[in-house]
Amino acid sequence: MTQVNGASIEIMTPSAAGSETITLRTAHCTIVAVDIEGFGRRSRTNLNQVRVRHGMYRSMHQAFDVAGIPWTSCHREDRGDGILVLAPADVPKVLFGDYLPGALVRALTAHNAAHPVEERIRLRLALHAGEITYDEHGVTASSITHTFRLVDAAALRAKLAKSAATLAVISSDWFYDEVVRHSERSAARSYRSINVTTKETSTRAWVRLLQVPRAELESGLAG
Repeated sequence: MTQVNGASIEIMTPSAAGSETITLRTAHCTIVAVDIEGFGRRSRTNLNQVRVRHGMYRSMHQAFDVAGIPWTSCHREDRGDGILVLAPADVPKVLFGDYLPGALVRALTAHNAAHPVEERIRLRLALHAGEITYDEHGVTASSITHTFRLVDAAALRAKLAKSAATLAVISSDWFYDEVVRHSERSAARSYRSINVTTKETSTRAWVRLLQVPRAELESGLAG
């Protein structure tokens, strides 16, 4: 497990056998969740899926490097058709709003240009932040659950499906209000408000669709 600065606390929780002492580590993190559109569609073979996963990880790693976010300092968990990334609190949150989306759409575009249609990637990315709890099995938190509710939202899926975009970014209301809208580099005005209602979650979020401009593609800058 990646070491993240945080506080350790001991809490007493009831169990069938009596009281159990559990030591928890907590930390405030920036939360990034990504999910591949149509990963399990029948047109993809197992080999296609492996190449798509490789492309997703390579694109994310490259984008984090370009954005100035230390990939190796982040806690990462594989989700099959996606990734959960937790960045330490000392990594400026503004990097995720200002630089990560643009860097990621360019990395994905380069991947797609070099692969057949079955191995091309369109990605949904959610941004949030909050308190995380670590135990011997991994991580858990209501903030993580909230982030995955956002990245899986039907409204976000629909917007990406109806567009030619390569990347759909969804920001939690908190992350948009506290981080995105305050920066001149975040393209805050390109985000649109949506309502997310799924399972136990009913909230507002902010969506931005990205693709590399045609002129940039024709000039070869995307690769």
